[in-house]
Parts: sequence; structure tokens; C-alpha cells
Amino acid sequence: MSDVLDLAARIDHTLLKAEATAEQVDQICVEARQHGFAAVCVNPVYIRRARQALAGSEVKACAVIGFPLGANTSLSKAREAADAIEQGADELDVVAHLPALVAEEYAAIHGELVEVITAAQNPRTDVVVKVIIESALLMEGVPAAQAERRIATACRAIHDAGCDYVKSSTGFHPAGSATEQAVRLMRSHARSLKVKASGGIRTREQAVRMIAAGADRLGCSSSVAIVQSAQT
Repeated sequence: MSDVLDLAARIDHTLLKAEATAEQVDQICVEARQHGFAAVCVNPVYIRRARQALAGSEVKACAVIGFPLGANTSLSKAREAADAIEQGADELDVVAHLPALVAEEYAAIHGELVEVITAAQNPRTDVVVKVIIESALLMEGVPAAQAERRIATACRAIHDAGCDYVKSSTGFHPAGSATEQAVRLMRSHARSLKVKASGGIRTREQAVRMIAAGADRLGCSSSVAIVQSAQT
């Protein structure tokens, strides 16, 4: 049983489909409380509802920011972050500006995230900020050394901006989702950052492999099936 609880406590129970309904958000909050997941991750429109549904539990309410493209201005992301926190978000999963990541533009990555962190920490200082880098895109079609430089630059900028996690993927990008190789690279360059693997994690076996590769947290929409399989 302890192994099941430990796995559940690493999972962000996620519902980010554009067509997600309020009733579906209510359901994942019930499931998160029942299984002891780390957080419920939803689009900002539902963050107040999720926070209310999770009241009295240890499950955190997480909102995505700049999702799924990361193509918003830094000011827009900062305002979205501040609004999400006002609505009750405990955690933010922020999509970084992908062209800056691909081009290894440390200053651009860092500058954007500083704006988000400043906005996030204005009302509160305990908000956890995770930054999505679309690791599959950074590794796609380039030599291994270049892929590693991109991930290393991203991790350095995220760390220096004062964020808490580097996260692999939105799960929506055509380049792909989390891989063990990407998680290992992120772990090796994360410094004091934690690592979140997300996208395509649908079985207990996949979840365990991601944790073994260095993931501290997992983003899953198949969370209930994963932990129930761990009980059998």
C-alpha cells in the first residue's frame, strides 16, 4: 500500500482538453482526494472551481499558463499567472516561449520567467512554478550534443529565474511527449530544480520508469488507472 500512496503523491491529475466540462473537473477533484494525488491540473477557467472542490484536502490546485503554445507575450503570461493565483491556484505550469528555447536564448527565457515569477509572488510567496520546455521538440532532428545544450540552457534559465520545476511537455505538441532520455537530461542539468514528466504516461510501468529516470512529479490524465493497477 505504501508504494501506491507514494506513486499517487507524485501525480498531478490532469484535465486540459479544450472541451473539458465543469462536471469533469468536479470528478477529477473527487478522484484526487480519494487517491491522494499531489495536484489537480486544469485550465485557468476552472481553477476557482477546483480550489473550492479541493478545500480541506492536501491536494493542490494547479493552473496552466500560456497553454499550450507558449506564444503569449511575457506580460500576458504574467497577468494570467497573477489572475490564476487570485482565483486560488497553488501551482502554475507555464509554457515557455519555444523559439527562445530552440535558439538557446538564455536571456529571453530568463527574462520572461522573471516576469511570471514576479507576478506570481506578488500576492503569495508559496506558489510552485513549473516550466514546460517541450523537450521532444528540443531533441528533435538535431545532434545529441545540441539537444543537451538546449535543455541545459533551459534548465539554467529556469533555475536562475527562481522557478521550482522543469517540465517535459504539454502533451499537445506534435513533436511528442515525455521520454526517459529527456527526463535524464533534465535531471542532469536541473541543479536544485525538480523535474516533472508529462504526456503519454498511461501505465504504472511507464510511471515507474519516469521516476527511475529522475522525475519528481508526473502529469497524467490516466492517473486513476495507474494507481489502481499498482494495487493489483
